[in-house]
Parts: sequence; structure tokens; C-alpha cells
Amino acid sequence: MADLQQIIDGIFSDLAPRLGEGKVADYIPQLACVDPKQFGISIATVDGHHYSAGDAAVPFSLQSISKVFMLTLALGKIGEAVWKRVGREPSGSAFNSIVQLEHEHGIPRNPFINAGAIAIADIVLAGSQPREAIGEYLRFLQMLSDDDSIYIDEKVARSETATGFRNYALAQFMRSFGNIEHSADHVLGLYFHQCAIGISCSQLARAGLFLAADGRNPLTGHSIVSAKRARRINALMLTCGHYDGSGDFAYHVGLPGKSGVGGGILAVAPGRASIAVWSPGLNRVGNSLLGSEALEMLATRTGWSVFAAHAN
Repeated sequence: MADLQQIIDGIFSDLAPRLGEGKVADYIPQLACVDPKQFGISIATVDGHHYSAGDAAVPFSLQSISKVFMLTLALGKIGEAVWKRVGREPSGSAFNSIVQLEHEHGIPRNPFINAGAIAIADIVLAGSQPREAIGEYLRFLQMLSDDDSIYIDEKVARSETATGFRNYALAQFMRSFGNIEHSADHVLGLYFHQCAIGISCSQLARAGLFLAADGRNPLTGHSIVSAKRARRINALMLTCGHYDGSGDFAYHVGLPGKSGVGGGILAVAPGRASIAVWSPGLNRVGNSLLGSEALEMLATRTGWSVFAAHAN
């Protein structure tokens, strides 16, 4: 296979003329200020190598990619009982839709839509105050990436708190069905802060590496989850990680992935590498436009699609 650095340098070069395409997430005021003409990509391999191109060291807002790590924490706390509170099926609806909740009696379709992630935050919050849970989550990300400079962007958290009316509605609606145990203010305090993490592509690629290495972090030697649990998280990322664009992402890229409206995407090549891309401009379903195309290029040029008979 061609050198990975050469591959991602080529991807960056091919996409450079298109920087700025897509639409930033302006419904969160702080994200509306981000320069759209940025692009970064990083790959962390299971054998300890790291490759980056573009704006890979620039922090961006983690947003919904955080849901992968919060799900990991929730599974660590209560195991398979998580699935009594949240489903495992693709939604086919917008990430902040309230419609399905009524039909399904307050049980969100999966942990990666907003309602599901709010229910997961409620699980992680059990037995602690929001500030303690936020600290636990931040330390978890820092441990995964072996980098304590990952931080919570308080300006983004305040911006989300001030405009997150739909998320408050989702939390209160689920509480009416008994699927949220804490006050909406406490649960959303955790949820908004988990989304407001400032992280770079380089840091995110390292943080997701345990999902490519059967649940073990090869950078630190720590066992994060069992191999079985890592496979199941990857399965959910493949089927549900891009909202109502999940099928399209699987069709074009063929890797488990999770997007965020900050323009980031975490993708996993099982047994090979963790990949992070970032470009703030979003496509019509809220996923990074150039980031998605970069991952399609990467999967094609490496043969890493999980559907490929033989990877290069």
C-alpha cells in the first residue's frame, strides 16, 4: 500500500481548491463564527504511527462525536441495561426530531440522535452532580488521547445552553415517560458541556483508537472495553453515526463513523486505524461535506472499507 502520509497529503491537495464549501452550523451562534476554509485530517494506526495533513492541530468543537465516548462511559456503568433506555436502530429522521419519541413512548431510536444522547447523559449522571460527571468525561477523553490539553470550550457550552430549546423539549418529553431520571437542567448541563469539547484531529484520532484495536488503547496499553463491546459500538457507528445520512455514508465510505455539526468526523478502520477529519462546512444532512468526501477518498485509496474483500 502507498505511504499513508502520501495518501492524505494527496487528499488535502485534491480538496484544497474546494475549501469553504458547505454551510457552517449557524444555529449555534458560537459555531457560526468559525472560518469555513479549514480542513484537517489525522490517522492513528494500531501499530503506533500517526499521520496528519492540513489543519490537524487546530481545535474544533466535538459536538455529536462526543456521543460515542459518552455511550462508552454509560456501557461501563450499567452494561447492557443501557438498551432498556435507548434503542439500536437507525432513525431515518432529523437528529433533533421529537416525532418518533411519541410513537415509541419516550425511548429514543438510538444513542447518537439527540434524544438518545440525552438519555445516555442521564445514565452517566447517576449518583453525581453535573460538574463531577463533566469532569469524569473530560478526564476520560484526555486519558484516551494521552493528552491533557483537551478542554471544554465554555463559550460554546453557554451558546448551546442559550439556544438549546429543542433539546430541553426532548428531555422534558422523555421525562414525562419516565426515561429521564434527573432534572432537565442537570442532564442538559452535562450534555451541552460534552458537546462543547475543544479537540483537534490529531487528538481525536488517538482518542478513537481503542475502537480500531479490539477495545484496547495501543498508545497507553489500557483496556478500555472488551473486544465484543468495541465491535458493537462500531456497528452502531456504521448504522446510526450520521443521522439520516448514515446509509449514504456507509455506501460511499464503508467505515464506522460518527459526525458532529462542528464539522468533525471520527471514522474507524477496524484492526488498522482511527481517522479524524474536520472541515466546518456541512452538507444538507448536517455532516461535514469535505470531511465525508475525504473519507471516501481515503477508503478508496487504502482499500479500508469494511466491505472490501481484501484491503491493500
